[in-house]
Amino acid sequence: MKHVVLLALLVGTTLVADVENGKAVFAANCATCHTVNGGNALGPDMNIVSYTRRKAEIEAYAKDPYSLAKTFGYSANAMPTLPLEDQEFKDVADYIDSLQPFKKWMKKK
Repeated sequence: MKHVVLLALLVGTTLVADVENGKAVFAANCATCHTVNGGNALGPDMNIVSYTRRKAEIEAYAKDPYSLAKTFGYSANAMPTLPLEDQEFKDVADYIDSLQPFKKWMKKK
């Protein structure tokens, strides 16, 4: 029983660490152009992105914004390609995904 509890704590800590690391990556690389609580910025607010996009979509767009801009419905792209590691892209996508607990795509049609 102790092993199960310890394993659950380790998994939970790892998940939180990814979101926390993603928050730090966001602050260092994304917050210049994106907000998380509304406001005026060059790029969209991440609460809106979190509400409308799946985590995999957020990660894919962050990795390659130029090739996905039209696919995502943008008429143009001003987002640079960021020099991040794969894990950093995953962590920042985890952070952005965590901003909205209820997602638009989860609604029943």
